[in-house]
Amino acid sequence: MTTPLPTCGVARFLVLLDGPWATLIVRELLRGPHRFTELRATLPGISPHTLTSRLRQFETHGIVTRTAHAEIPPRVVYELTPLGRELRPVLDAMAAWAAAVPAAGTPAD
Repeated sequence: MTTPLPTCGVARFLVLLDGPWATLIVRELLRGPHRFTELRATLPGISPHTLTSRLRQFETHGIVTRTAHAEIPPRVVYELTPLGRELRPVLDAMAAWAAAVPAAGTPAD
């Protein structure tokens, strides 16, 4: 059973994309479908447990699809849903904002 999501949009966003890994996983999936091991390779330092947990949460909330192919060895592919792909402008805005933040020791305009 999952906890109900907050009604406030910002709070809901923070619950769904909690922690730095969630946003970075979405960033990688915006580049296209990935297998679990491919995602781990693009996110140095993420534990298998954290990656699995975030992917399951995203799947539960309709942000990611998980497709298991009946092959030997089994192949599982993760891909953003249309809802998940709607996060592109959000991440683009975050990147633009961060690029405008002056480096430490640099005076702001």
